Amino acid sequence: MKTEQELKDIVKEQYAKIAEQGKIENASSCCGATTPSNKVYNIMMDDYSETKGYVSDADLGLGCGLPTQFALIQKGDTVIDLGSGAGNDCFVARHETGSKGKVIGIDFTPIMIQKARINAEKLGYNNVEFREGDIDNMPVSDNIADVIVSNCVLNLVPNKQKVISEIFRVLKPGGHFSISDIVLVGDLPKALKEDAEMYAGCVAGAIQKEEYLKHISDQGFVNVNIQKEKPITIPEDILSKYLDEEMIKQFNSDNVGIFSITVYAEKPGKKEKKPKLQLADITNDEPCCSPDGNCC
Repeated sequence: MKTEQELKDIVKEQYAKIAEQGKIENASSCCGATTPSNKVYNIMMDDYSETKGYVSDADLGLGCGLPTQFALIQKGDTVIDLGSGAGNDCFVARHETGSKGKVIGIDFTPIMIQKARINAEKLGYNNVEFREGDIDNMPVSDNIADVIVSNCVLNLVPNKQKVISEIFRVLKPGGHFSISDIVLVGDLPKALKEDAEMYAGCVAGAIQKEEYLKHISDQGFVNVNIQKEKPITIPEDILSKYLDEEMIKQFNSDNVGIFSITVYAEKPGKKEKKPKLQLADITNDEPCCSPDGNCC
């Protein structure tokens, strides 16, 4: 049985390699960790390309949902993205919070932090920053975030309860999170559970759906609900790396499900009122005047 630190080191090493891969290679494999499947579709990820604020250079194809779509981010919010990778969810969040808000991305892989900072500099975003650190020990103060988002990351962390307690600590009273993650219904085959590479590939590190939701409620979060849920099907050419033909048949016929869920929850307390924005403070990333000369 590997220790928490050994599992973290596996993920860090694997994601350093992923940072150098192309999006297509990452998206067609299991969270980028395994040899790409010859199936021409993405196993985990949802399509970001029509999302406002999307930056293709920052999209490594590693997500399993669109948490920012459900995160109810308001102008001027402080948003934290857990496991920020090359920065795509941060840039989508920045579109929602605007230039008066602040976005902090946290990742423990140095090369990911470097890529994200380069992307932010290219975009000229002075209110988006990236901090290197563990999400189970966040390098941020208490009660700082209005909103926390994360995309297919908590399943990679051995001590999920510790991450959830950190989310509670960092959120302001009345703040909330929207997190996309991988969960299970039923038990994975032992070969999948024990394989280190599959752990970095999001599936072996996932826990039971009910256990996941219980950790959130037990921490003290309220109004916990699933905003979106979709089944994940692992192609047989990936499964065959871990299971023989008979085991694959059994796996596909058993009542075992792998799901992507997007969970919303709130930290109890009264949300602080933000100062009312004056007209001069309101900014828009889109040009105010249209090509035909009509101005807002």
